Amino acid sequence: MKVLVTGGTGFVGRAVLAALAEAGQGARVLVRRPDSARVRELVGRFGAEPAPGDVLAPESLRAAVSGCEAVIHLVGIISEVGRNTFENAHTAATRNMVAAARAGGVARLVHMSALGTRTDAVSRYHQTKWAAEEAVRGSGLAWTIFRPSLIYGAEDHFTNLFARLARWSPVLPVMGSGRGRLQPVSVEAVALAFVRALSEPAAVGRTFDLCGPERLTFDEVLDTILAVTGRRRWKVHVPLGLARVAARVLEGVFPRLLGRAAPFNRDQLVMLQEDNVGDPTPANELFRLPVETFREGLARYLRQG
Repeated sequence: MKVLVTGGTGFVGRAVLAALAEAGQGARVLVRRPDSARVRELVGRFGAEPAPGDVLAPESLRAAVSGCEAVIHLVGIISEVGRNTFENAHTAATRNMVAAARAGGVARLVHMSALGTRTDAVSRYHQTKWAAEEAVRGSGLAWTIFRPSLIYGAEDHFTNLFARLARWSPVLPVMGSGRGRLQPVSVEAVALAFVRALSEPAAVGRTFDLCGPERLTFDEVLDTILAVTGRRRWKVHVPLGLARVAARVLEGVFPRLLGRAAPFNRDQLVMLQEDNVGDPTPANELFRLPVETFREGLARYLRQG
C-alpha cells in the first residue's frame, strides 16, 4: 500500500514513517522543501518518497495523492505565526486534503485530531480541530480519527523542554493551579495506531482516544520528569491573571520581532486548566498497542538518548 503522509517531517510524522517502514508499507511524504537536509534524512532512514506540496495550496496536492491508496493526515500546530493560524493549519488544510483525496480516488483517510476536541470547545485550537473532524466525517471516505493526549518521546517539545530546564533552573514554572489532568501517551504507540488502522476494517468510521493508562495532573507530570532525571526542583505556580498578561505580550513580540510563534499563548492557558483525559481501552485492544506508564516510557527513551 502506498500511503501519503502529511506532517511527516514533524515529531509524530517521523515516528509514523518509521512504523510504516517497519510494516513494509510504502510512504510518500508531503514536503515544502524536497531538497532540505531533514527531508533527505527521511528518504535515507525510512525510504520515504518526497512529494513537493503544501496543504494550503490545493493544486499541489493532486500530484501528491496520485497513485496513493491512503492518506495519513498529521498536520497541526499548537501556536500561531504568520499564515500558520489554527484555521489554516487545522480546518483549511484538512478540507484541502479531503478534496484532493476524493478527486484522486484515495479510499482511506486516517486523521490526527486532539483529545478534548468537541462541539462546545472553549479554545480556538479545539474549535478548529472540531471543524477539521467534521470535514473528515463528511468526506465520504473510509475515515478514522485519532485524538491523542500529550504525546511524549525522544523528540517531543514538552517533556524534553522541562528536562532541559531542570538541568540549570532551580524552579519550574506552572501556569495556574497545575491540577489539570493529562494522560501522556508514547509516540511509538500513537504511530502504531495510525499504521495498524490502515488495514483494520473495524476502525473505519470511528473516533479513538489515544492516551496512556494514567491520569496525571500537570504537577504530577513534572514530578515524574524530575524523578526520572534525578533532580529536585521547586515548582512555582504562576497566577492565571499574570500568565494571561505575559502570554498576550509574547504573542505580540515573538511573531513580530522574531518571526516565531510565542513559547506559550492564551489558548494554551485555557487548555491547561481543562482535563485532557479519555478512554484508552478501545484503541489499545483493537490495534494491540503497547501500554506503559509515563514513568516507564520516559525512562526508556531517556536511557536510549
